[in-house]
Amino acid sequence: MEKEVLKKIFEFLEEKDKHNVPFKWKLINNEPLTKEDLNIKGDLDLYKTYINSLPEGLNVGNNLDLEFSYIESLPKDLKVNGNLKLYGCKHIQSLPEGLYVGRDLELQNSKIESLPEGLKVFMRLYIKHTPLIKYTDKEIREMVKPNGYIGHIIR
Repeated sequence: MEKEVLKKIFEFLEEKDKHNVPFKWKLINNEPLTKEDLNIKGDLDLYKTYINSLPEGLNVGNNLDLEFSYIESLPKDLKVNGNLKLYGCKHIQSLPEGLYVGRDLELQNSKIESLPEGLKVFMRLYIKHTPLIKYTDKEIREMVKPNGYIGHIIR
């Protein structure tokens, strides 16, 4: 189905039945986002998508899956209450300031070389097959100080 046909269907459903247009569709098709759109109540699955960035103010209630996507950057102050999966994200070079991950941050097979000050990861940080592997656990924890926190580091 063509993009314009889908857009008309979504607009009809939004107007007549008060259904919201799916966030993922809006993001992939560069449609305008509202403040309400940026508060995702559950999971946001962007596995293998061709997006290269996410909007400022994004707050994901559970998991954010960006595995094997073409993401190049994450927005400042991104909040993910569950797991943030960046496995295989070869285009992302760094993590943003103010990143909050309520559970696991999976960086395996990414090119992340350092961690931002203030990074909060409450469960596990996975760093296998990343440039971070060259650092000791102590050095990794020092990167996120003074206000950051990392639970367990999994190599």
